[in-house]
Amino acid sequence: MFFSGDPSTRKRVDLGGRSTKEGDARKLLEQTRMELFRGRRSTAIVRSKVRRDFCETYGDNCQNVDRHCFEPASSFLPQFLFFFKAQSSGDFVMLVETCRLLRKFAHSSGDILSLFSGLDYSSEHNMVDFRVKKLAFTCIEAIHQNSRDRLRDQLLVTPEESTISTAILMDAMSLLLDPKLPWVCKIVSYLQKRNIFKLVREIVTTAKEGSRSPTMNGSILSLESVLFLVVPHVGREPCCCPVVDPRWSFSSMILTIPFIWQLFPNLKVVFANPSLSQHYVHQMALCIQKDTHVLPIDTNTEFPGYACLLGNTLEIANVVLSQPECSLDMAIDIASVATFLLETLPPIKSSERESRHSSSEEDDDMLIDDVQELVLNRTLEQQITSNAIDSRFLLQLTNILFHQVSGGTQSYDEDKEALAIATGSSFLYAAFNILPLERIMTVLAYRTELVAVLWNYMKRCHENQKWSSMPSVLAYLPADSPGWLLPLVVFCPVYKHMLTIVDNEEFYERGKPLSLQDIRLLIIILKQALWQLLWVNPLTQHNSGKSVSNDLSKKNRVDLIQNRVGVVVAELLSQFQDWNNRQQFTSSTDFQADTVSEYFITQAIVEGTRASYILMQAPFLIPFTSRVKIFTTQLATARQSHGSEEIFAGNRFRIRRDHILDDAYNQMSALSEDDLRGPIRVTFVNELGVEEAGIDGGGIFKDFMEKITLAAFDVQYGLFKVRMPVALLIQETVDHMLYPNPGSGMIHGQHLQFFHFLGSLLAKAMFEGILVDLPFATFFLSKLKQKYNYLNDLPSLDPELYRHLIFLKRYKGDISDLELYFVILNNEYGERTEEELLPGGKDMRVTNKNVITFIHLVSNHRLNFQIRQQSSHFLRGFQQLIPREWIDMFNEHELQVLISGSADSLDIDDLRENTNYSGGYNAGHYVIDMFWEVMKSFSTENQKKFLKFVTGCSRGPLLGFKYLEPAFCIQRAGGSVSNEAVDRLPTSATCMNLLKLPPYQSKEQLATKLMYSISAEAGFDLS
Repeated sequence: MFFSGDPSTRKRVDLGGRSTKEGDARKLLEQTRMELFRGRRSTAIVRSKVRRDFCETYGDNCQNVDRHCFEPASSFLPQFLFFFKAQSSGDFVMLVETCRLLRKFAHSSGDILSLFSGLDYSSEHNMVDFRVKKLAFTCIEAIHQNSRDRLRDQLLVTPEESTISTAILMDAMSLLLDPKLPWVCKIVSYLQKRNIFKLVREIVTTAKEGSRSPTMNGSILSLESVLFLVVPHVGREPCCCPVVDPRWSFSSMILTIPFIWQLFPNLKVVFANPSLSQHYVHQMALCIQKDTHVLPIDTNTEFPGYACLLGNTLEIANVVLSQPECSLDMAIDIASVATFLLETLPPIKSSERESRHSSSEEDDDMLIDDVQELVLNRTLEQQITSNAIDSRFLLQLTNILFHQVSGGTQSYDEDKEALAIATGSSFLYAAFNILPLERIMTVLAYRTELVAVLWNYMKRCHENQKWSSMPSVLAYLPADSPGWLLPLVVFCPVYKHMLTIVDNEEFYERGKPLSLQDIRLLIIILKQALWQLLWVNPLTQHNSGKSVSNDLSKKNRVDLIQNRVGVVVAELLSQFQDWNNRQQFTSSTDFQADTVSEYFITQAIVEGTRASYILMQAPFLIPFTSRVKIFTTQLATARQSHGSEEIFAGNRFRIRRDHILDDAYNQMSALSEDDLRGPIRVTFVNELGVEEAGIDGGGIFKDFMEKITLAAFDVQYGLFKVRMPVALLIQETVDHMLYPNPGSGMIHGQHLQFFHFLGSLLAKAMFEGILVDLPFATFFLSKLKQKYNYLNDLPSLDPELYRHLIFLKRYKGDISDLELYFVILNNEYGERTEEELLPGGKDMRVTNKNVITFIHLVSNHRLNFQIRQQSSHFLRGFQQLIPREWIDMFNEHELQVLISGSADSLDIDDLRENTNYSGGYNAGHYVIDMFWEVMKSFSTENQKKFLKFVTGCSRGPLLGFKYLEPAFCIQRAGGSVSNEAVDRLPTSATCMNLLKLPPYQSKEQLATKLMYSISAEAGFDLS
């Protein structure tokens, strides 16, 4: 019943809660630590003893060493490599002396193999290989361990500096790494396993921080010599080295050093060997495909590793691509690596990029979240930029990548072709976003066949109804991405750039860069692609906000590309439409989408819908009449919101007909934007100072708007000039086109305020739906759309100057003989002035090399610079009432129609179909039949006079008389047919679009009385 036994044998319980197992583990750990300490202490003791024995045998400074000490039977190397510690100054001195002796014995005998192996290497090769690889690593490790103190200023030395410690150690490594020696792959493999490139990177980084600069006298650096011998070991015959972990490879560790080729220019030559560079670049490409992060951690934000790798890779690519042995696979790898690295960079700006006149840049900037901008070192930026946009590099890369495409009907590898097109397009797309755009475009447009090659590819795919799948070659594209996505993102901006210098003869007659037949097909392809992107398969969010962050995730990258394609395709189609407006080469309906429905039109008016986005991005897809309906709806909505009685009462003006412009400017120029939007009522005062009869219900104001615009834009007033009729090279005649007078400031002191007022006047006419007969020059209408004008717009200003510039462009002789300089002569009102087109232009002669620049600068000066102030103030006044987004729905040709209506004769049949009758008249009345016969017999000018007489405006509604409000009405006047009645003249009420027509008995009488009324110009006394 009771416990029996010895109580002293019971297990003790720890009252602190710890188990005996935990206690045993702690004891075991403590014992292990003690054993390690004893082991290290024991090893130190053994090393110390070996060092003493070594010194007794070979001397404290290796003074007793001879050539036999390196042989297998000697204990010299085993003992030394056993006790050597790099931090020990004594050991380091012995290592340097050992390497000095090695160099001495090798040079004296000329046979380093027998120095280490004796007479028979094959029997002793294991021991010999172990010793030489340990010795080689000990040399580089010793330099690395002492690089920050005793060797800080000795790291970048040449073999000629033979007394310097680092030169001696690296020369010994070079001797051991001689490619002819049987152990060389064993040494390199060992060095790579011990991360030699990481050690070299840290040595170089330390050296560049030091005070001593390398001696750049054409000699090869000792460290560079070592890399010569290590870098070629990539595991290919006859080399048997294993593949290195990419994290510690030459590419990751050495090519990420800033400006490595400046430090090791001779290594650059070695690395440029096609087989060698292809290995390393392909290794980088594989890492990118596998999304493997292998670059070292950045220690300097000015020199991030990926940027340094990009700069060094592009610099070597320039050499590699120029070699005949360079393969398509190599070009694809270079483009892939460069694309990936470019996409990690912040945008690089330059003077050429400051004036980018395309809306696409603004569009894509909105896709990027606000992040702290990374600023690269300026020299590093220049290295990347100068190599990436080097004309030879771009020419060589595109030629190699697109070589198969340009083969025409020859047999080709479809998959390889798709890969080349996709890779090349991805690289150029990345370059467009990051690098100075103008310089890239110039090279691609005028130095390569990129446009022709990509067009042949796209044309073949379209005709075969088979587009190669880009997703299969680029992993980040989704499976349903169309095959034209990447080619178009490059083709469109390059072609658009080409069109800025192409002249009319080249485009319409010479088929440069593409024939008109090809352009017609291209328009169809572009239209279909754009409609699919914007309506059929649109982005979930457009660039109306910051919807995409700046990381390079798969979804964000695709969204960016799709958005960019939508922008550049729309821009190119818009340019083609401009060329078609100058001289028609295809139907205007070719630019319109085939499936624009009424539902689409109703949606386009609603802000934030897909249809409204398309209306803003690609308005030409929608028929002109539909856009006019949208525009008139927007105007009607705006007018309704500003139609209160208070505004009506506060905006009544008394205007003298013979001082219409001065009175209007003095009374109306100070009106606020809200006042301008509200109703304005006018009372005219005739020459005698008497107010004219009539109450302004809208008709008098229409007359006022027509009269004041004619007065204000009259060339006699000096604010505008007129382009006289001149037959152009494209068989087009431009008649009396208006544009701002560059010398307006010489006539009017307040000319800019007047331009602001005139802008608001024109906007008020459009806002009220009043058409005015003001034919503006096309290049000036571009200013209302805030567009930049180019050479091909010059004929709308100065056809003679255009012809002279085209003569220079095609001049076959030496242009410098013409003694032209970068200056332009202005002649305003007899005052001749000379302006430089560039700083120092008066001393800069025009040559064959810079003539294109001269042509562009002259065009820019005439079309943009000379009238920049006048246009800017006019635009500010105009935008007080008409927002830019409303005007952007129309091109310049359509905008002129909005302002002035169609130049064609009035459609009398349309007017008759939309006419009401009252007072006893009806559509079949004999007086009405006579009236319409008389109207048809009138000339176009008299028909316009009649329309002005009854509506207050000489132009009909844009969409036809169906949209005239209120509808035109003919009312019987004078009661019965009597002499008193038929002697009366026809009168009108323009506010109601009403004609009061007596019942004349003959067509001749009706014609005579009507002609008198419409020609009397008696103000509104006949109304």
